[in-house]
Amino acid sequence: MPDPTTATPAAQGPAATATQGTAAPAPFFPTRRPGTPPGLALFLNAGDPPLPALHELLPMLDEEGVDCLELAVPFPDSVTDGPVIRRSARRALDTAAAGLDDVLATLAAVRPRLHRLRIALLADWSHTLKHRDPATTTREIAAAGADGLLVHALPPRLRQTYRDAATTAGLPLVTTCYTSSPPPTQAQAATEATAYLYLVAHYGRSGTAPATGHAALARTVTALRAHTDSPIAVGFGVSTRQDVEAVGAAGADAAIIGSAAVAAVEHAHHSGTDVTEALRTFVRQVLPAPAHHTA
Repeated sequence: MPDPTTATPAAQGPAATATQGTAAPAPFFPTRRPGTPPGLALFLNAGDPPLPALHELLPMLDEEGVDCLELAVPFPDSVTDGPVIRRSARRALDTAAAGLDDVLATLAAVRPRLHRLRIALLADWSHTLKHRDPATTTREIAAAGADGLLVHALPPRLRQTYRDAATTAGLPLVTTCYTSSPPPTQAQAATEATAYLYLVAHYGRSGTAPATGHAALARTVTALRAHTDSPIAVGFGVSTRQDVEAVGAAGADAAIIGSAAVAAVEHAHHSGTDVTEALRTFVRQVLPAPAHHTA
């Protein structure tokens, strides 16, 4: 999830994201028409559920009308994640082979079965990418079938390096900003978004909601529109169909659900139920009715 540790919202904004401005935007979310519901993105840690489960889980998400999966290469102790996602990352790290190479191999195997579901790979710089060559790594991520990349906690001095590498690889990058980021920081993130712009609903940990509700983000979304043609997705504190609808009412293209989706996986583990069916039930509960369809 987005990371504010290297800068506060009142200063530079999150250094969690590599950005670039020249690659063609990936079609992560369909163009919204007035009166239509927003798209839906889910966040999951690769390895929780285990990687073999993704062979059925990803096609199910595709069939059920989920637009995007933010698939994280697991890493420990993210300061921006709440306890649900941190437990998930720890389970993935403790019980599964879920390094970058493992995740990319799984994605490459499943990708031919997907029709509409887009994959945004989330990788932490320190845990996953620090000792890898950016040009080679972005080529490998693109070749595996990822539609975009969000680099977590990327040092500012390396942002241009990753922008250039991703441009060459044809790999769009997710940019992030906060509702409390200064206007120049928001404008920069919006201008450089080529996959989509992740608007963090409030400064805090994942799983917590903004005090004023998601619909109150309309002014921020409108301001960001002046700087980008890429989709705007809102995350943090989105967990119900009503939250998704409120994000749509704010004018955003999509809502991102993290902790609530991960909690559904955790509950399936504890109850011994099938994780794919548990997430199918969850998706049907949160997708606004007009958006729910099967392939």
